This record gives sequence, C-alpha cells and structure tokens, in this order.
Amino acid sequence: MQAILKKSYTAFLLLILLFVVQSTVISQIPEGYYEGTQGIYGEELKQALHQIIKDHSPRTYSQLWQDFELTDQKSNGKVWDMYSDVPDGVLPYEYNFFDDQCGNYSQEGDCYNREHTWPSSWYGGNIMPMYSDLFIIVPTDGFVNMRRANLPYGEVNNPTWVSANGSKLGPNTSAGYNGLVFEPIDAYKGDFARGLLYMTIRYYGLGDHWPGSDMTIGSELLPWALQLMLQWHAQDPVSEKEIDRNNVVYQLQGNRNPFIDHPVFADHIWDESANITETALPIFSVYPTPASNVLYINMNHTVVKKDIQLAIYDIRGNMLGNVLFGEDKNPAVEISQLPPGIYFLHMLINKQFKAATKFIKN
Repeated sequence: MQAILKKSYTAFLLLILLFVVQSTVISQIPEGYYEGTQGIYGEELKQALHQIIKDHSPRTYSQLWQDFELTDQKSNGKVWDMYSDVPDGVLPYEYNFFDDQCGNYSQEGDCYNREHTWPSSWYGGNIMPMYSDLFIIVPTDGFVNMRRANLPYGEVNNPTWVSANGSKLGPNTSAGYNGLVFEPIDAYKGDFARGLLYMTIRYYGLGDHWPGSDMTIGSELLPWALQLMLQWHAQDPVSEKEIDRNNVVYQLQGNRNPFIDHPVFADHIWDESANITETALPIFSVYPTPASNVLYINMNHTVVKKDIQLAIYDIRGNMLGNVLFGEDKNPAVEISQLPPGIYFLHMLINKQFKAATKFIKN
C-alpha cells in the first residue's frame, strides 16, 4: 500500500510540475533575450551568445528522468526516442516513462536511458554542469545508445550495423574523417546538430583541458565535424518538437539554444560570407531554398544587368561552375546535377566580386 501511495504521490507531483511548466512556457523568445547580438559576426557573436546562455542552473543527473517527461513526451504520452522513432511510420517499439527506464538490456526495445549526444568522455567524465545539460542529453534506447557509445556522428554508406529505425553504424563517408561513426535518421539530424552547436557556445573557451575526441577539440567541433553539423542544421530545419523542448528546458535550467531560436546564427558565426550576405541582400537574392532543379535569381532593380557572372562553390571552396548573364531580368541556374548539400553563390559584375549568398540543394 505504501508503494502504491508513493507512486501516486510521485505522479501527482509530476502532474503539478507539468502544469506549472506548461502554464509558464512561452511560445516566443523572451523579450530582449538576444539583445546585443545584432550586426555582429564570427567570434564576436560567439562570445556574445556565450555571455547570454552561460551560468544556467544545472539539474541533477537523477532529475533528468522526470525532466524527460516534460521535454521529450510524444502526443501519445510515450517517450520521444530519436534513436527508435519512425516519423509517419511503424514504430519498432515505444517506451513508457519511468516503468521502462534502464535497467538491464540485451537488445533493442528493452529499456530507455540517458544519452549524452556530446559524450561525457569528450569533456572528461561526470563533470557538472555538462553532465546534466538537457540540451545534449535525450532519452534513447539503451542498446542503441550502447552501440553508439562515444563515437562521432557522421554519414555511413556501408553500415556494419543498422538499428530498427534505420540509424547506422559504420565508416564515415563525409569529407575529412574516415573512422567509425553513428548516423541517426535524416528526420533528427538537425536536432542532434543543433545540440552540438549549442555546446560550442555554452562552453565557449572553457574546454582547454577537455580530452576531446575524433569529432572535437576542447569545446569546439573539428572542421570536418563542424561542416557536417552545419549541413545537417540546414537540411533538417527546426521543428515544432525542438521549439517546444527549447521552451521547457528554458524553464528547467534557465537558458536557451540559440540555434533553435535563430537558426541564422550558425551562418553569422561560421559562414565567412555572412556579413557580406547581409549587405548583399539588396543586390541579389535566390529562391527557393532548399531547391531541387532550378535556382532563381532576383536582381535588385538598380543592378545593371550586364556582364554578370554567377559562380557556384561547395562548402570546401571548390568552384563547381559559373554562368554569365546578359539582360535577363530574373535569371535561373540549373542545379539538378548537384548532389544534395550546402552551396555558395558568388556574384561578379565586370569580373569584380560584389556579393555572395548561400543556398541548399535537396
């Protein structure tokens, strides 16, 4: 009887907490939260964002179990496990909060536990506040979590193991690293990427003594990993799930993920052409983005449409082709031959560089 009463009381407290959090959660960013970030780029913006989101109030590691019911609950009341979920598909298994916590496991579907998307070994172990930071800890199947271990995230063409929802383990195929990696499904790549990008800002300048990994050096992502996370960030845009989670985490630990609130911050920090792009927008813009076959160019009416050259570059700076335009009012560029990814479009007028912008190819 005491066990039943204790369980009922715990459920009652969680219900009250859920009510309080949901009652206070706001659908918009708090007014003035990102004050001082306008018009700055690169390292200066990283420092400004760090000052805004640092010094959060860490949760205890044991509190994460009850926090997950607030941050990672699906509409059916089940655990939102991104390592096993199949959006709009048949789920291999689902978990109930608390009852299905790990525990022992020997296969997928046994139980769920706490996954550090930025593994704790990368910063030296069970060290606070990183060890309980909700922006890089999510509930996942224990067996899949064990298979991922502390491997980098990456992209896999020839997997050595595949989970029930299609996540893969195998050699990395993205440029810059060929070791073993774990690849989540496309639907959640942006979620994981924005969590790792958050870490580079929240712990900016604080990782000098972190052991690092094949994906990181201190609190920074290695160049190959940064490019891949930026690609995932662009290809899998912020979802309502992430927005809701961001709001709840803000209530729980008192800080936010800037890349969920303002995805463009990623460009402003790591895209060297971002400051050019901002001033170049009146000169030309592109649509749609993401694009599949044709990229259309809108020219400012003040631009003399003569001897305009548009050059396409990949994220490693390789020029893939160029097009010379004459009097076309709104020229178009054929891009169907390009593989999916992030690209940059440079404008030259009379062979002089004038502006640049970014686009995404589906």
